[in-house]
Amino acid sequence: MKKLLLICCLFAGLATAQAQPKTTTDPAEKAKALQKQLKLTDVQTNKIADIYKESAQKFKTIKTQDNGNTNKMATDVVPLRTATIKKIKALLTPGQAAKYDKLVNEISATGGNGWSDGWSPAAS
Repeated sequence: MKKLLLICCLFAGLATAQAQPKTTTDPAEKAKALQKQLKLTDVQTNKIADIYKESAQKFKTIKTQDNGNTNKMATDVVPLRTATIKKIKALLTPGQAAKYDKLVNEISATGGNGWSDGWSPAAS
């Protein structure tokens, strides 16, 4: 049942994403967008771009290994997303971390992933 709900949320998110403003999955652009949201320094932004790049590469590996099986992918990306969030938060000040948590929670509540990984489009 949870898997069915997850798939429904995924499809709803994809349908909604087409109606939203242009978003990016490019790690550098995504980090720049996060820079605006959190008022990051250039050093923080570059490090986060690297984290997003690494995360996106690992996601591609998971996607290939799981042969497009969305149920397996949904399970397999959880540790990757958790690690990505942890790495990003380690670079942030306490105030930035609180804002980042809010962004991640808002995106997750709507069925997206956005700021918590390197492969999903970030919300603008």
